[in-house]
Amino acid sequence: MQIPRPLNFRTLDLNLLRVFDVVMVERHVTRAAARLAITQPAVSNALRRLREATNEELFIPTSSGVVPTAHAEALWPIVRTALANLQRAFEPQAFDPREDSGLGFTVAMADATAALFVPALARRFQREGVRVGLRVVPLTTRDPREMLEQGLAEVALGFFPELPAALRAEGEALSLFRCEHLYSTAYQCVMRRDHPLAATETLSLDDYCAAEHLRVSFAGRARGFVDDALARIGRQRHVSITVNSYFTAALTVQQSDLLTVLPSSFLPAAGFGDRLAARAVPFELLGIDIGYAWHARHELDPAQRWLREALVAVAAEILALPAAGATA
Repeated sequence: MQIPRPLNFRTLDLNLLRVFDVVMVERHVTRAAARLAITQPAVSNALRRLREATNEELFIPTSSGVVPTAHAEALWPIVRTALANLQRAFEPQAFDPREDSGLGFTVAMADATAALFVPALARRFQREGVRVGLRVVPLTTRDPREMLEQGLAEVALGFFPELPAALRAEGEALSLFRCEHLYSTAYQCVMRRDHPLAATETLSLDDYCAAEHLRVSFAGRARGFVDDALARIGRQRHVSITVNSYFTAALTVQQSDLLTVLPSSFLPAAGFGDRLAARAVPFELLGIDIGYAWHARHELDPAQRWLREALVAVAAEILALPAAGATA
């Protein structure tokens, strides 16, 4: 039986780690090659050399790309942190967002949060002459750690009810992730203005449960937090339609007899404030604490720090607007 040779770090080509990192993000050799501006055979050769150096299989080919092995998944956080530290050591630490450096940020957020933040960010960027790009991608999870780990976004902005406790359990100083609170809002039951149930100021639990409902589920799940809250008091609702965005939900209930539950901050931000009727939810439902999360590898990066400070400043600006008073 042949005993695997131990890795000799002194002879390891560190360029292989950069290739490994990009393949882990893309999960596809050809896309990784395009991102690295090298050929697909060069990426394959780099992965082969890294496999030989580590004596471990790192990726399994599939019809749609490659799947990392358990060893690759365990190795990746260490490699990403090391690469980020090297980048900070060799790149200039000054950052001026008014310079067109080709730098761009990716922020993940749901459409309800984007309706609040993106217009305010656009105003701020234009007012201050910011030249860096901003790309907003959908947030489809209540736990953004995998998305942040894979580099799909530098910051995730949204409702992460279990994340703060998870980070405390890990030991916040040792965790690979950070999360801070931005603002709080609440859920409301929403319907069209001339809906029969809009005739009264108070919506009863019986009327709520007897109505037809629309569920918002970013991941398309067949059960949500509203259903769980009703189950705790021995009640249930009938959901006719499930959609994956608040904007679609608002448009749909405006043109039907369906009820839905939306963040109160979303209605004025998206222009639905005078087109829909909102009533207090007639049962106990947790409020919404909106926070922003990022990976620890971006902790000291000047550009990333500027981005996070801009998000905090915009949140304060939003809360000061009369139309957003319900979010405070």
